[in-house]
Amino acid sequence: MKITRFFSSGREHLGRLHGDGHTTLLEGDLFGGLRGTGKPATVDKLLAPIVPRDILCVGLNYKQHAAESGAEPPAHPVLFMKNSGTLQNPGDPIVLPRKLRSDEVDYECELAVVIGKTCHNVSRADALSHVLGYTCANDVTARDIQRQLKRYTVAKGFDTFCPLGPAMVPATQWQPEGKRITCRVNGVVTQEGTFDDMIFDIATCISYISHIMTLEPGDVILTGTPAGVGPLADGDVVEVEIEGIGT
Repeated sequence: MKITRFFSSGREHLGRLHGDGHTTLLEGDLFGGLRGTGKPATVDKLLAPIVPRDILCVGLNYKQHAAESGAEPPAHPVLFMKNSGTLQNPGDPIVLPRKLRSDEVDYECELAVVIGKTCHNVSRADALSHVLGYTCANDVTARDIQRQLKRYTVAKGFDTFCPLGPAMVPATQWQPEGKRITCRVNGVVTQEGTFDDMIFDIATCISYISHIMTLEPGDVILTGTPAGVGPLADGDVVEVEIEGIGT
């Protein structure tokens, strides 16, 4: 099942996206159980599938990306955060910074993990039981500002710098092993890899973070990007595709 969030007739709804592209309404709570109604829905505007409480990010988490960055694989997950204002809906624009100007705004296709229940000091073996689902993300980064300041908060914290969507797939219905992640800019493939190239798998990342801070339902973890990141220009169209989740 692919779960979407959208506006219809001025109200926010949750829906099930079907293989032929049509959507039917869902009832209930995203964290407490959803029920299909079978009622067709008119989607006036597609929204990010979830509004994150916190957005946690793991950097340098693919072997090939670490290599292209000239960095040694880290001994522990490299953790940083994006503020909630970075959230952007699928299909809506990434706004290039102009006041604090950046001339090198990079795309970074990523798998986003949505936490479904409180997660504190969990073992790696138990970590995945706390996952609600998975979706696509773009960890947009002002790379020149990152190099200048040597910090992530500003470079990755501009409004619209975290597009999510288009749908969330429940954790019980999707596993990352062997799946592909792809980024296209103006239709040209710029990044492509599998989650098997991760340095730290999803369970390890969740366990590590949960020993630093308590993860709550609605928290989102971005799990790193494969090799091939690069800059965007005004008017570029960026697509993040994850096999079995969507584009």
